Amino acid sequence: MRVVIPPLALWLGLAGLLPFLASVAAAWLAPLAWQAVAVRAFLGYGAVILSFLGGVQWGVAMCRERPGEAPFRRRMLLAMVPSLVAWPALLLHPLTGAWVLAIGFVLVRLHELSREGGARLPGWYHALRRPLTLVVLACHALLIWRLWGS
Repeated sequence: MRVVIPPLALWLGLAGLLPFLASVAAAWLAPLAWQAVAVRAFLGYGAVILSFLGGVQWGVAMCRERPGEAPFRRRMLLAMVPSLVAWPALLLHPLTGAWVLAIGFVLVRLHELSREGGARLPGWYHALRRPLTLVVLACHALLIWRLWGS
């Protein structure tokens, strides 16, 4: 059975990749003075999006779980982890911060693919998140490669 991603969700998801793509391109191609700005912009946006993904789980808990039951408590608690990883990543050296954010994106995706983490997410969400996560991780790899040589 083919999963159909709602067009608005698809377009918004793709639009959400633009800051990653633009800032990692600038980290490589912009004049040197702007490259540092591009790196900070990339990391800041990555932290925002990682936090947003935690908010998705928070929203699922509020709308689809029964308050007071174990799945609700677990989902609410785990929904906070991405923000608690993302914010400190901004305080680290940019190379370390990029690694922390990349690992955060991998862990969020693994949680979404787990039985419990993905239990109440619509099928189209998984179909959307797969390519978005791959692009985000590729952008992180490019930024890490750029920073490794600095």
